[in-house]
Amino acid sequence: MEYRRLGSAGVKVSQICLGMMSYGNPNWKDWVLDEKASLPFVARAAEAGVNFFDTADMYSVGEGEEVTGRALRQVFPRREDYVLASKVFIPIGDGPNDRGLSRKHIMEACNASLKRLGVEYLDLYLIHRWDSETQVEETMEALNDLVRAGKVLYLGASSMPVWRFATAQHVAKMNGWATFVTMQNQLNLLYREEEREMIPFCIDQGIAVTPWSPLARGRLARSKDQFDATTRGKSDHRIDVFEGNVWGVTDALAQVAEARGETRAKVALAWVMQKQGVTSTLIGATKPGQFDEALAAIQLTLTDEEVRILEAPYMPQVPNI
Repeated sequence: MEYRRLGSAGVKVSQICLGMMSYGNPNWKDWVLDEKASLPFVARAAEAGVNFFDTADMYSVGEGEEVTGRALRQVFPRREDYVLASKVFIPIGDGPNDRGLSRKHIMEACNASLKRLGVEYLDLYLIHRWDSETQVEETMEALNDLVRAGKVLYLGASSMPVWRFATAQHVAKMNGWATFVTMQNQLNLLYREEEREMIPFCIDQGIAVTPWSPLARGRLARSKDQFDATTRGKSDHRIDVFEGNVWGVTDALAQVAEARGETRAKVALAWVMQKQGVTSTLIGATKPGQFDEALAAIQLTLTDEEVRILEAPYMPQVPNI
């Protein structure tokens, strides 16, 4: 396992990050594994050298963080041995302030996440989306105060227009506040809109890119006739509606995978992992072999010609942010 600096930050993370959204309460989503079924995946990741784990307060409406915290305590002997990320923004309650990026919600949500996870600090705290109803100064100052209080070590963001991300960074720098060191955005062969501006911006500014959904909710791991048969694909929302030349992309993926004697999933993951600017790729695993396939993708180096074949059919689409 290779370990890379998290953007301009000094901390190093594994090139695979285990996404913990799939572990918690199956009553929340039918593809979620309960605590007992989740532990072997966390243990396997740790055994393989993964030290980066990503969760959020909204996963299983808080229960995901509880399961994550207990699993990490069982698998790792010391808190210092892993890098833990969580997020804030998406509603986890019915109250008018149980959402967003107001100072009130950020402070209360962070404290609640720390309690559920059973830790004294978060290595990385991300804003899950941007809150257009709250002034950017209020959000960035509140996040900075969490860093100064030692409750959060680094800040990250996820899926937003690059102009909002740049504005937030500018406001933080002008005030001497902590800035974002990571951007977690969607990136896969079916959705490449972040290549236009966000990824180049992150490369230029020394910000780590940590893509989510590298297999497009599992669709890129399946044949064309099974494209929409994934459990997650059936249950998730509009981010799973891909436009453009979908079948052209999947045909190209099948062509390269067959020629290499590899699976579609391994080739699709390798494409994301090899993208310039990508530091660590979020991997979800709920079935035996899925995580090992992701590990194998690290070792798969695609040629320039294979990348050209994979990328050629893509057609621009409306950004899902």
